[in-house]
Amino acid sequence: MAWTLNGGTVLRDGAMAEGALALAGGQVAEAPVAGARPFDASGLLVLPGLVDIHGDAHERQMQPRPGVDLPIGLALRDSAAQLIACGITTAFLGVTLSWEPGLRSLDSWRALKAALPAARAASATDLRVHLRFEADNLDALEDALEGIGDGSVHLLGFNDHTPAIARRLDDATHIAKYAGRAGMKADAFRALAESVVARRGEIPAARARLAEAARRAGIPVLSHDDATLDDRAHYRAHGATICEFPMAEEVAVAARGAGEHVVMGAPNVVRGGSHLGWASAAPLAERGIVTVLASDYVWPAMLEAAFAMVRRGAMDLPRAWALVSGNPAEACGLADRGRLAPGLRADVVVVDPAGPAPVAVFARGELAWLAPGAASRLG
Repeated sequence: MAWTLNGGTVLRDGAMAEGALALAGGQVAEAPVAGARPFDASGLLVLPGLVDIHGDAHERQMQPRPGVDLPIGLALRDSAAQLIACGITTAFLGVTLSWEPGLRSLDSWRALKAALPAARAASATDLRVHLRFEADNLDALEDALEGIGDGSVHLLGFNDHTPAIARRLDDATHIAKYAGRAGMKADAFRALAESVVARRGEIPAARARLAEAARRAGIPVLSHDDATLDDRAHYRAHGATICEFPMAEEVAVAARGAGEHVVMGAPNVVRGGSHLGWASAAPLAERGIVTVLASDYVWPAMLEAAFAMVRRGAMDLPRAWALVSGNPAEACGLADRGRLAPGLRADVVVVDPAGPAPVAVFARGELAWLAPGAASRLG
């Protein structure tokens, strides 16, 4: 179906201007086409759909409580419904492939991978996989390489959380959290972690194989939680062109100096700072250092964060919206979205600025979600 969104303020070519936006054949059209259905966008903002480079909120649907696992198809269906209602039209599900049993295990990855084709076919949001490969998960290496090779993985993330876990093996509170997530007793988890750490000498060769597989597949690579300049240089040498959640400002500055995208969490902006006490995303974004805001663990935070940046007074909406749409699309090599221009994918979120909140979401030119009470805007 073709649509014409009338009367709204449209973000085009880096500026907001009143006018109509035409959608036809799944793309943004040059002009309205005959027979297009009208949508009254008066008083609303017409913006490119959100592109989420890293969101792991889907884990809450998979395991709403420690040790409580739900069918993966149900979890993905629920996740897709939440995503589109948030205006997220492209979502890279942050799927952690860890040595830990349970939620982030190899079995969980295999089940998710098997369920994704059906979930993608039924989802308005373009569901993609950001595979967060834990460095010490050597037993899952072949599965990861297979997923990259067969197109199941769309973004590779280098994770290395095991050293932090190892440092906390004598902390009862942390061990209880890790063990609960894995569905294990604390002593069994501690023994498993110690056995994993004993194989760290095998990591360099495994990491090189992953980097080469990603290069052959043509998928982007990022590194997660870089703590030092040496970390960033190391992962850059392995093809990581995106710096995600740098733990120190100097690392983020160095990444931008190298022309790389820097990702931080939208909840950081909404809350006013990192819950871990790390660098604050908003001032770094205002300085042009942070270029991408991801949902991280809260999907609604993306839209809210963009408007929060505007309320801070240091950024207009076009620049703020680029952090959650155009820039993540660019970082992931998705040239067909993140902007509203003729010939590009017709992913659109219509926003009530008073909320701010989505009123309608169009995915590939089709009306995919409509807020309660908004049916009167349909022609």
